[in-house]
Amino acid sequence: MNEKYILELQHIKKEYPGVVALKDVSLEVKEGEILALIGENGAGKSTLIKTCSGAVIPTSGKIIVNGKEFTSMTPQLAAENGIAIIYQEFNNVKGLSAAENLFLGNPIRKGIIVDKKAMEKEAKKAFEQLNIKINPKTLVGDLTVGYQQMIEIAKAIQQDAKVLIMDEPSAPLTSAEVESMFKVCELLRSKGVSIIYISHRLEEIYRLSDRIVVLRDGEYIKTLITKDSHIDELIHLMVGRDLKESYPPRAHCIKEDEILLELQDVSGNGDHNINLQLRKGEILGLGGLVGAGRTELVQMIFGAAKKTEGKIIFKGKEINPKTPREAIDYGIALVPEDRKRHGALLGVSIKNNINMPIYKRISKASVINSKKEMEVATKYKNELFIKTPTLNQLVKNLSGGNQQKVIIGKWLAANSELIIFDEPTRGIDVGAKFEIYKLMNELVEKGKTILLISSEMEELMGMSDRIIVLAEGRITGEIRKEGFNQNTIMRMASAVEEVKNEK
Repeated sequence: MNEKYILELQHIKKEYPGVVALKDVSLEVKEGEILALIGENGAGKSTLIKTCSGAVIPTSGKIIVNGKEFTSMTPQLAAENGIAIIYQEFNNVKGLSAAENLFLGNPIRKGIIVDKKAMEKEAKKAFEQLNIKINPKTLVGDLTVGYQQMIEIAKAIQQDAKVLIMDEPSAPLTSAEVESMFKVCELLRSKGVSIIYISHRLEEIYRLSDRIVVLRDGEYIKTLITKDSHIDELIHLMVGRDLKESYPPRAHCIKEDEILLELQDVSGNGDHNINLQLRKGEILGLGGLVGAGRTELVQMIFGAAKKTEGKIIFKGKEINPKTPREAIDYGIALVPEDRKRHGALLGVSIKNNINMPIYKRISKASVINSKKEMEVATKYKNELFIKTPTLNQLVKNLSGGNQQKVIIGKWLAANSELIIFDEPTRGIDVGAKFEIYKLMNELVEKGKTILLISSEMEELMGMSDRIIVLAEGRITGEIRKEGFNQNTIMRMASAVEEVKNEK
């Protein structure tokens, strides 16, 4: 055992019936380093880190922690050996205070009575050590997602974690919260804590990590020293091919004289006096900072929130969808930001998910035409290149990119004319992103129309024909493709000063 390694995974293999999730993967983590773990969705990252926590038992291989060898872990054994994982879904109780969550399952007692004051005092110390400003008495449910995450980090350190594994930690955070999380990670590294950091955001990898381990299709590919690597090399290693362009080209599809959707002085759901036109075959981007009112606007269009004033005109007729079902019947679809909660039924098969909007159409006397059901599911599985051994596979077992494809397949089956994409590539790796972009292009080339919300500036500029920017529930500017400029869009999004529209 090399003394500089606090954790080693040697020849880890994990097989499920019909699937090899990990094939002979080895890696080492040095004491006091941030090791980035990257790869496309389905590369095996989550399975690998779960072998460290005891959530997954490897088929073969060794886990070595501080010189001790294990063939498998249990959650208790992992904790005893200083390994802690912070997942995207936090393990906290919102009805308890920050201090009570910090000592969840291991409260400080005075005799048989839980000593809340002692826990609050220790929690205050723990938060101060990480430079986190949290009142220990505050209920976790009243804290922002960023602070909830900080409590999870503090909990791990309180339990003497020497290796902290963070799975997509920035995904639910605002930019200010991400910056705070970076500072905590850097502080922990300076104190000798090792961090395995999983993220699809390559700019974060370069900002934080010392070394990068790349996985692809369940196999170890390469370890790189971050400062000596290049982003193009990383992408090539992750996907196994060169992505010559981040955004695939598409033919001009816009029908300038055919307005599919028009909003006239629409207010409600936090938005005010929204006026916009969306032409058939266009990808219209909605830009803005978190809380600008973009999701709130599309919720009104999709019938998930009520408008209080104004008109929504779709295909030349005024509509007023009061429910998503009504909007779907008009030909409007929403691929939501939170695909796991609102986009797909995770515990249901791919076949059922794709056919969900059209069961009424393919049923007679409440009996589903199973042949038609399979034809529809097969058609969109093939068209969208959904990677699955069977259409009966549960959606929760698919990678993020393939889950997104199932949702898109559902709306294609419903023959939707306007497809709203709300943060379509959030939590999706670079290779799967490119496939989603190609799909979006194919949709407009086939006559569909897209309304795109994205917080990634490059994505917004790379995919949109026009961008309308919102700030504080109002439109602050519009830019056509030839005038796209990151600084201009940011000024509009910040609403710091008036910016002349660039047409």
